[in-house]
Amino acid sequence: MARWPAALLFMCAVLMGAIPVEGATPARPASVEVKGRAGSLGQLPVVSLDDGASYVSAERLAGLLKGSWSVKASRATLTVSRRTAQFTRDQARLTVAGESLTLEAPARVTAKGWLIPEGFLAKGLGKLAPGITAARPMAAVESRPRLKRVNASVPFEELRYRSYPSFTRIVVEAGAELSYLVAPGPKEIRVRLSSLAVPGLRVEEIDDGLVKEARLESVGPDAVLSIALEGAAADVKTASLQDPFRVVVDIYRVKESAGTESQRGKNGGATPLKLIVLDAGHGGRDPGATGPNGVQEKDVVLDVTRRAARMIEDGLGIKVALTRTTDVFVPLRDRTNFANRQRADLFIAIHANAHPQSVSEGVETFFLSSEATDNAARQTAALENNVVQLESPQSRQKTDLLKSILWDMAQSEFQQESSFLAETVQDSMTQSLRLVNRGVKQAGFYVLGGAAMPAILIEIGFLTNPKEERKLASAEHREAIARAIYASLAEYKRRYDQRVRTVQTQPVKSETRR
Repeated sequence: MARWPAALLFMCAVLMGAIPVEGATPARPASVEVKGRAGSLGQLPVVSLDDGASYVSAERLAGLLKGSWSVKASRATLTVSRRTAQFTRDQARLTVAGESLTLEAPARVTAKGWLIPEGFLAKGLGKLAPGITAARPMAAVESRPRLKRVNASVPFEELRYRSYPSFTRIVVEAGAELSYLVAPGPKEIRVRLSSLAVPGLRVEEIDDGLVKEARLESVGPDAVLSIALEGAAADVKTASLQDPFRVVVDIYRVKESAGTESQRGKNGGATPLKLIVLDAGHGGRDPGATGPNGVQEKDVVLDVTRRAARMIEDGLGIKVALTRTTDVFVPLRDRTNFANRQRADLFIAIHANAHPQSVSEGVETFFLSSEATDNAARQTAALENNVVQLESPQSRQKTDLLKSILWDMAQSEFQQESSFLAETVQDSMTQSLRLVNRGVKQAGFYVLGGAAMPAILIEIGFLTNPKEERKLASAEHREAIARAIYASLAEYKRRYDQRVRTVQTQPVKSETRR
């Protein structure tokens, strides 16, 4: 019985800074050692990028393996002997020795060349080069790590979160580098942030089945982030990152039961479409684009979205959830957080376009990428992202929203399927509506960044074009747009179901005991 008071006193001492945390995770080594059957092949430096993931140089790895690295447009190939690993820029999916593999992060291209996620060394290296392994050297762990103190207070910028199917990510962004200590518990995780000046109490109500809420407040000279859990956490990972300065806390869900995993394995990981989230852009105090005769984007897209939802549920038998059903303001990140909590299979944002040149017309469909297809795509994304200025004072202080998009970019894993969905929708809509086809494009839309499923954004026409504004104001044309969206999703479902049937009818490989 005496253990509880002692434990509570210890926890309080940790959070007040009197006692350092024992056994804290040390800074990870800055390199991995690549080994062959005969011994070490050399050291491979590890770098961290703005997405929080760790990477290694593709060319350096090819050199250590005595292989080759070749690049053609957005694709690259690492060849060792007669085996290959094929990567695609900004995509987490790759092919190794003929087998498909998905990593936790995408391959990236920087000024220093191609970078491969460190996870490839654990998941793919053995398939590419049997007998070759890579591991980080053992790091020395200080027995009593201490919270690093700074002379001046660190300005607070923002508290934000994203809910994903497998984990919840909470981030504290600051104006300078943060030092922190973590005290995890079964019901609450506490993170003490050295010298962080937080004005008042900040609360994010999450309620995603894993995390109930995140509270950030000043405690003495520091700030404490309290994360209340409503479900069991399998693991907690933290990182301190730069550009912008932030501390990231990832809380992972307990994995599904063996029976569920077994059934999923029988289906080859493919399941029928069950739920689509339709997102009517803007709303409430955010009217979106406004036409010369006063027609507002928020009203047009809400009407179209409601009509499309009814058609999809009646005609396809797929449940549809709407991010808003009335004229209310919904912050951008809450839209994909809603889709993630619903475990949606697809996320489709519906918008109406605007352009300084009133003759601009037609339909275009976007999927997320860190690089825009062209200047027009970049301008469209910037226009839609401007709504973040209405969300909070912290958001208004943002000078580079693209960095936040990249931080939230869960879309790397789904980029290929998002592209396929966008192409199917664009082709079907332009053919049925007989509108100008402006094509499928890529850009950094903040609303798509956190979606843990294939996600697209449809621009159904230009409100700034008087002719298109008149069309978009009519119930008849809105019904036609909704029917075109329905038809495009029916075609996507047909192709998707065909792929599911193909996967499910393939024989399952069984292991043979020797």
